[in-house]
Order: sequence, then C-alpha cells, then structure tokens
Amino acid sequence: MTNPFLTATFAFILLAAPQIASAQISAPAVPAGGAGAFATHHYRNLLAEAGHSQKEISAKINAAYAQLFHGDPQTESVFFYAGQNANGPLAYLTDWNNRDVRTEGMSYGMMISVQLDKKKEFDALWNWAKTYMYISDPHHPSYGYFSWSCKTDGTPNEETPAPDGEEYFVMSLYFAAGRWGNGKGIYDYQREADVLLTTMRHRAVITGPTKFGPRTVGNEVDEQRKMIRFVPGIPMNDFTDPSYQLPAFYELWARWGPPADREFWAEAAAASRTFFVAATNPVTGLAPNYANFDGTPHANRNPQSAEFSYDAWRTASNWSVDWSWWRKAPQEQLLSDRIQAFFASQGMSTYTGVFTLDGKPLDTTHYTGLTATNAVASLAATNPVSKDFVAALWSAPIPVGQKRYYDGMLYLLSFLHCSGRFRIYAPRE
Repeated sequence: MTNPFLTATFAFILLAAPQIASAQISAPAVPAGGAGAFATHHYRNLLAEAGHSQKEISAKINAAYAQLFHGDPQTESVFFYAGQNANGPLAYLTDWNNRDVRTEGMSYGMMISVQLDKKKEFDALWNWAKTYMYISDPHHPSYGYFSWSCKTDGTPNEETPAPDGEEYFVMSLYFAAGRWGNGKGIYDYQREADVLLTTMRHRAVITGPTKFGPRTVGNEVDEQRKMIRFVPGIPMNDFTDPSYQLPAFYELWARWGPPADREFWAEAAAASRTFFVAATNPVTGLAPNYANFDGTPHANRNPQSAEFSYDAWRTASNWSVDWSWWRKAPQEQLLSDRIQAFFASQGMSTYTGVFTLDGKPLDTTHYTGLTATNAVASLAATNPVSKDFVAALWSAPIPVGQKRYYDGMLYLLSFLHCSGRFRIYAPRE
C-alpha cells in the first residue's frame, strides 16, 4: 500500500536533487546545531530515542555478539579460535560462504571487540592477522601490508592488500590503546597503528614475486586527491571505493597519528566529504561500488563495479557517522535524507540490495546488512521517516546460515552505532 507521507517526501527530495548535484550542496532545512560526539562525548542512542530501554538494547547487542562470535559453529558463529603461539591465543573471523578470512572481517571483528571491551578476542584476532596475513619480507611487493584473503589455515589466497582492512586495523588499534593501554610486542597497539598508518601513506613502490605471480605495489593513498585507493597495485589502480572513504577516522588520525602526516589526514577528511556529494546520484543518493576520484562511477570487469551493490551499502553509514562525530559537513544530513527517501519509496521491507545508480533494481533479495547500514544513516537524517529505518534494524533477526558473515558484521556494527555504543577512545599519552 502506498504511504502518502513517503510519496510526498520522496517527491520533495526529487525536486531538491538538482541543488546538490555538485559539491556546492545546499544546507539542510534543519540547522546543524551544536558540536559532534568528539567534542561533547555524547553519542546519540537512536534505539533509546525509539523507546527501547537500555536493558533491552544491551540484550539485543549481547545476543548478537554471543551468536556471531560464540554461537553454533556450523550455522551461527563467524569467529573461531585456532590454537596459540608465542604471542598467545589465535583466532580468525571467516566469510563462511567463501570459506576464507579477509582483512575486512578481521578488522571488523577487532573493532567490535574493542567497542564491547572484549580484549581476549581482540588480541587473538590481531595475533592471527600478524601471524598469517602480515607481509614482513622487506623485498615482497606487499611489505608492511596484509594479504587481503587467506584460507582458514592461514595460507594466502592472494598476497596483495585491500585498504579498507588496513583502515579498520589502524582505527581499532588506536581505540585499543585508549581503552586498554599498550602492551608489549604486537600488543603495543599505538605503535602498531602508527607504523601501519605511515606505511599506508609512504610505502615505496616495490616490484617482485609473490606466490601468485609478479606484483608491483605502492602506497594506499592518492597524494594529489588525498583519497584512499581501492587497491595499491601497479599499474596504479587510480580509483577508489566510496565505502572506503572514512572521514570520521581521518579526523582522529589528524590528531593522533604520526605528526608529519596529520595535515594530510585532515585534508583527506575534507576531500572525502566533498567526494560523497560528487559520487552519489543526485536523485536516489546511491553511490557506486567503485568510483573515480572525481566521483564518477568506475566500471571494470566486475559487472557491478559502477552500480550500487554490496560494498556501497556502507557509504551512507560512513558519512552519517562522520556527521555524528564531527558535524563539519551539513550536506551529509541531506544525503541521508535523500537515500532514505529512495529506499522508503521502494518498500521498507522489500527493497533489494543492488541497483543502478538511478534506482532500477538489479536483484530481488532484501538484505539484513543493508537494512543495518540504512539505519545508521539516521544519525544524520532529518526526516521523520528515519525512525522507520531504526525500527527495521531493531526488528531484523541476527543473520544465520551460509551468508551470515557480511550481513552479520554490518548488523552488529550498526547496532553499536545506533545505540551510541560505538565510541572514540583516545590513546593514552
């Protein structure tokens, strides 16, 4: 049944669309009003605003963590202990459907663990990543990075990095330094974060053999555009993934990272905010999986590279967390209103997860992961329909089964964001 309010809302945003077709985006009707969570230490709890008690919210989060980290190993859990070495217990977090371990998932698992004060799990994941994924040979093309995919026994599936993994490794390590303090060796979290962040920007180009043939790998950022690359392989993959743009994190690196690079990360945060406007469709608010640095879609052999697909689900969450923490880019509010109006017009319980950028569905499945990230967009949204997206997350079941990994990680991360439990922990001086 058509909802007249949603129809009117979507029509309004369609009319407003030309105003934000470029970086010269208009401010939203609702004023910014005040500083973000970094300054105030106040994190919005969208679930409490929706009427849920703190006891109910904690029970939801605890149940999701228990199931995804310590549930039935065949149908529920994606976290598995795997023995120990001289540094202590080892554990990996797996994409069950593809039977591999990815830096994306390992770093998400570490972020969830530090946010929920699960130091044992955090350290075991980091130990596994450093033991099996980290490239320590200074002559290897990926020296200083992590193999983006390994088998569950630690054998690499590829020996090149994916920068979103490095980004979340760095941020979770800084938060660990703040929440727990630094230990020794690989558990000197702040030192490990500093080294990896320096590598991401300054790693020299190295050409050499890998187990999968010769590779040439350089740094993970484009110096001129101040943006993260999709991959740092050569010939340089000079394009980005909009969901890799994490200005909320870059602002922290501009304060806590190696001093010589702080100005760069402050400029990277500003570049990402401008990029979000350029990369999203001016009517639907949808971003492509891959984009050129000017925001235009980047098409390659991946058939969904220039469409809104699985990677792109995270983009609205990224700009909305940036707004919640920093409140430096009011256009992020309008972008959240726009994308939520689009999805509401598609049917709150039926919208699919893959679209052309102008809104034509390319799939028929309704995904929990996208339900989750669309709820996080409510941190920046000003339209009353944002409450419906929070309600949809609350009602969504914890993902189970063969494809529980990606949906499950986004589900749990989004619950942390929407409950005010995803917080900034500054490294101790």
